[in-house]
Amino acid sequence: MAERSGPQVYSIAAHRGFADALVAGLVPRYSEEDFGLARLTLLLPSRRAIRTVTEAFIRHYGTQEGQSGLLMPRMAVVGDLDLDETLGPLFDPIGETGDIPPAADPTRRWLRLAELVREHGGEQARKGATALRLAAQIAQAMDRLLVEDVAPERLWSDEVLNVLADLSHHWSANTRLFATVQQYWLAELAERGEVDAATRRNMLFNAAARKWRAAPPASPIVVAGVTSSAPALARLLKVISELPQGGVILPDLDLSMDNAVWDELGCAGAPKEGGGPVFARGDAVTHPQYHLKLLLNRMGVAREEVQQWHRAGMAKGPPERTHAISSLFLPPQASKQWATMPAEQRRLAGVRIMNTANPEEEAQAIALLIRQSLEESEKRVALVTPDRSLAGRVAAHLQRWNIAADDTAGRPLSQTAAGRVLLLLGEIMADHAAPVPLMALLGHPLAGAGEGRPDWLERARALERDMRGPRPEPGLAVPRRLAMKLAERDPGILPWWEHIEAALVPLLELGGRDEAPLADLLDALASAGEALCGEALWAREDGRALASLVEDLRLHARDVGTLLAPQDLHAVLRERMDAIAVRPPWGGHSRVAIYGLLEARMTRAELVICGGLNEGSWPQIPTQDSLLAPAILRILGVPAADFRIGLSAHDLAGLLGAPEVVLSRADRDISGPAIPSRFLLRVEALLGEKLLGDHREAEAVRLARAIDAAPRAPQYLRPQPMPSAERRKVPISVTALDRLRGDPYQFYANAILKLRSLDALDTVPTAAWRGDAAHKILEAWHLEGGELAPIAERVLEQINAHPLMRTLWRPRLMAALQWIESELTERLPERKVAAVEAWGEMEVRGVTLRGRADRIDRLPGGELAIVDYKTGSPPSGRMVEEGFALQLGVLGLMAQAGKIRDSAGEVITGEPTHFEYWSFGKNPQSETGFGKRDEPIKEGRKKTGLLREEFLERTEDYLHDALSRWILGAEPFTARLNPDLPNYGEYDQLMRLDEWMGLEDEAKGNGAKQNGAREKGT
Repeated sequence: MAERSGPQVYSIAAHRGFADALVAGLVPRYSEEDFGLARLTLLLPSRRAIRTVTEAFIRHYGTQEGQSGLLMPRMAVVGDLDLDETLGPLFDPIGETGDIPPAADPTRRWLRLAELVREHGGEQARKGATALRLAAQIAQAMDRLLVEDVAPERLWSDEVLNVLADLSHHWSANTRLFATVQQYWLAELAERGEVDAATRRNMLFNAAARKWRAAPPASPIVVAGVTSSAPALARLLKVISELPQGGVILPDLDLSMDNAVWDELGCAGAPKEGGGPVFARGDAVTHPQYHLKLLLNRMGVAREEVQQWHRAGMAKGPPERTHAISSLFLPPQASKQWATMPAEQRRLAGVRIMNTANPEEEAQAIALLIRQSLEESEKRVALVTPDRSLAGRVAAHLQRWNIAADDTAGRPLSQTAAGRVLLLLGEIMADHAAPVPLMALLGHPLAGAGEGRPDWLERARALERDMRGPRPEPGLAVPRRLAMKLAERDPGILPWWEHIEAALVPLLELGGRDEAPLADLLDALASAGEALCGEALWAREDGRALASLVEDLRLHARDVGTLLAPQDLHAVLRERMDAIAVRPPWGGHSRVAIYGLLEARMTRAELVICGGLNEGSWPQIPTQDSLLAPAILRILGVPAADFRIGLSAHDLAGLLGAPEVVLSRADRDISGPAIPSRFLLRVEALLGEKLLGDHREAEAVRLARAIDAAPRAPQYLRPQPMPSAERRKVPISVTALDRLRGDPYQFYANAILKLRSLDALDTVPTAAWRGDAAHKILEAWHLEGGELAPIAERVLEQINAHPLMRTLWRPRLMAALQWIESELTERLPERKVAAVEAWGEMEVRGVTLRGRADRIDRLPGGELAIVDYKTGSPPSGRMVEEGFALQLGVLGLMAQAGKIRDSAGEVITGEPTHFEYWSFGKNPQSETGFGKRDEPIKEGRKKTGLLREEFLERTEDYLHDALSRWILGAEPFTARLNPDLPNYGEYDQLMRLDEWMGLEDEAKGNGAKQNGAREKGT
């Protein structure tokens, strides 16, 4: 590459395809007959770039006839700190960097910074999770300054302090904390004889630059695809570009841009005046060429010295595409020329824009485009998107055609099977074996993996069924009691549970502490995970990544002595796992690739689909540094957060050079309406209204909407099941009778089909659950006597009520119970409790009726009062009057017939004359604020209800009516026969309520209108 004097810097235009064009130019220039490219050293930005270039070499030699093999160049990694990559051995040879201190381990640095934060950060930073989170931000800010060669002492310069004085308090406090922690950390590094990794990286770059400048290597060295503008790296690139056999190849530096437009980008690290800011306020940092201008300025290379690369790749696009891309990203002043730009210069042939309604439709349309393209021989397709959920959807849709397309950006470790095991164990430790994480762990795919997996799942499901409902008391005592109960049916469940309990007990013991060593917490998690999952926990790629994380973290946590509250461990682990990408192994479709933005750099395909082009996704919203204010960063010469928008724009510009490009977005995302990406809006503005219609991709959207479309289903009619006479004749409870008359379908589903809804795990206590608890308390109080409060506490303990639930609900419950106590002892002393929780059963016309009276009181004259407790609002008088609340009346009929017995088995005799609801609800007129006694009898000023003397007679009429119509008759069990009645909605999904409720009347109305129109026409 030494055809001329001066720096050897080249640019590969976007339409040429970087990796393929690079290989096409390197092979004829450096290939030797016997050694191939073995003497060439190729420096690349990342390990992913090495893989991309390797594939490009294979493609290139695959088209060459007579080639039986090849020797590829030595490829080394510059190392990107954002990708957590280190320098290759070329820059860091063993034994040759004795004068350069070793680098501090990043994990140990993070933990030590957290300790320093706890010491100097005040009360708010004392908590372990807060300190660790703040330490990670401090480490990131330190690296950011070190990469830019900003010395730590500059934070104390007069210029920075003057700006700091004008900032708000939180900025000044955060900056002082950062500076303080950094000073203590640097002092510790000096004692240990270490430096930060970013500092060592700069030192190695500087050492290599000095070495190669003094003694240029005999073999050629080429840097390709590096766009980082770090000062130390820029100096090294400058040296390489001036080597006799050196060269620097940049991706898509716009050499056709006018000088005036180039100047409009701003100073970009080269102040126009001495001592001026490195980054001026007006700099176009979001422009895709800005970071390349910054790199050239720091290299000391003028744009005029950069040459165009002489070769093109296999999947090159049309040459005019590069000029269109240059026009597309013009800065504000220069973009005025769009108004006078002729149509031929606006064209983006091969570029299509696809708008879909939602992310699901977008994924379906993209999958169809990929499937269609695979019909063409050797055509490669790449989906590039920063939206990992979109990538996952597309991969799932491609499975429809058995196309395996792995997302090479990977998944966060926290979303993998192995990562979830450790996170669930952390939740169990923090929440003291709460039902949701406990059952999620027992049902996890890795738990109990092996030959006994089917039995494991059966036992886990059985335990889960009994665990459903409100949260029980903390710990493992409740599931153990349930396992002992289930052992009557399955003797093997008890050893199974003992194995699980032995693995989880150490976690709960640690979880009871205020703080514990982080290393001990990790040891406990790893031991429990291995006990439950075996070696399968560490077997796959996610398990290996998890093992590496655990080993690294606990090694340095034990060295540093980090303490952490067990309740914070789950959050700390999740944050660490979210930063680790687990990439799939090889094995996907050879012509389909799904990339993130970083993975897509330097790649090329015949069809490139850029998905998720919405604001917040592409480009992503830049995150401001929470420690150093933008004004301070500007003074220090550090690029602002918006700098990354320019990198995203450059990524898109490079992708737009493919032969075919589809720019895709959805009108809505998961949170609501989405704003189109500023880049996509520029494309539409450049095309203009006249050309935009020709660039719309409508066919894929149409197919996406049609592929799963089915003929419109006929309207689902209101269910009216008609079971046989034998199936109708079932026993009826007194509460089910109300359901039979109000909503026959619910009675049908409950009593005839015997379907019951299951409570959720850790559910909020329902009215039925609270009522059951209240009944048990009152039953114990009536039978035992004594004070009510200790009895209530004992019963709540027996039913395993969670302490938090007891604390929240107990005050209201106790107030209502005290009201009941005062009612019986003070206001109604003449009454005697004849029975509590008394069961009754009688036969009417061959149908068995069953029921339980919450309480039966005997009045002074021997009459009976039937009492029903209600934790909520009691039925209204109108409901009783219309026959939709018959419970009290039917119990009265049983008592009248002598069919109710007390707890001793004695028949309760007497004439029922009073029928009362005792409600636990709020009542401002009550002394305790809760409790009310109500009787649905039409007396005094009451206008609804039944007359006392007619109460049992009318109830009997309603009873016979229900039996005649549904149990002994042939009337259908119509759904929502009385839709205005209160309804729990337990069977709404079964009756498909939303598919017919309200539509029947509409259909009838439309039918009537049509009939009227016909008559009128006739």
